[in-house]
Amino acid sequence: MNLINEKAIDNYIEKFSFKKMLVIPVLLFIISLSILAYMQITTGAPVELGVEFSGGTAITFDSAKTPQQLKTEFQDYNIVQAREYGGTERKLIQFGPMSESLQNEVTRKINSEYANVEIRQMGEVVSKSLQGQALLALVYSFLGMAIVVFLIFKTFVPSIAVVTAALADIVFAVAMMNVFGVVLSLGTVAALLMLIGYSVDTDILLTNRLLKRRGELNEKVKDAMKTGLTMTITTLAALAALFIISSGSYIVSSFTRIDIIRDISAVLIFGLVGDLVNTWMTNLGILRWFLEKDRKVEKRTQKTKRGKTA
Repeated sequence: MNLINEKAIDNYIEKFSFKKMLVIPVLLFIISLSILAYMQITTGAPVELGVEFSGGTAITFDSAKTPQQLKTEFQDYNIVQAREYGGTERKLIQFGPMSESLQNEVTRKINSEYANVEIRQMGEVVSKSLQGQALLALVYSFLGMAIVVFLIFKTFVPSIAVVTAALADIVFAVAMMNVFGVVLSLGTVAALLMLIGYSVDTDILLTNRLLKRRGELNEKVKDAMKTGLTMTITTLAALAALFIISSGSYIVSSFTRIDIIRDISAVLIFGLVGDLVNTWMTNLGILRWFLEKDRKVEKRTQKTKRGKTA
């Protein structure tokens, strides 16, 4: 079965100019940055931090109560947040640093009153250290990717287009984490690192096809889109299945609820959706502009040479 509508690709390539291609990605990037800025102003971090990075105790359990009811119930225990997590009745409560007696008290209370309880604890010093390590991992990975891209193409504009599209994917994924309540944990940091590779994959495919293959420009774009979209849609389908299976006991059984897998798959889905926009609009738009401009310069140069020869 053919996943890609070739007629739709033809219409898209013919009708969308460089400027039109950049409208949606630019708006999406501005909205994403606005979400991160709002989080930074209101919480002190651009993304909601999990217990690994903020310190304290995170407890997940099954409850029919609303997050607001749980906040009221545990208001005496330095509660930081309460929210839905991984299922219709799955809840997550995060507490800030507490005395040992209070921590034991709240743990006993939750264990006695609720089912399927999972508890994670992290000290403040360790959490700050992990924040720095996670940030360095993301920065080094991104810089390494950028260096490899420049070494491969050895041309400024196409290389910048690849790096810009990958950066936009990461920013969009982090913004969607805030929108859908996915916290930054060790698992989601790993997902963001994986996303750098996923994002660059389709960008390099597109850039390589357009710069290094011979033929008419629109045909090369069409060939790249057929391959790249098939890759991304197939990956999205697999991630969607992974997300559904790992999302909660109400779907299959309590054994299948794996919250960290759910969060990783969610972040990758956010990033790949953003990648569809940033590869086939941002990167493609910049490359078309660059190649058409380069072709015009080449034609003028040839005309000048012929004029001198004559």
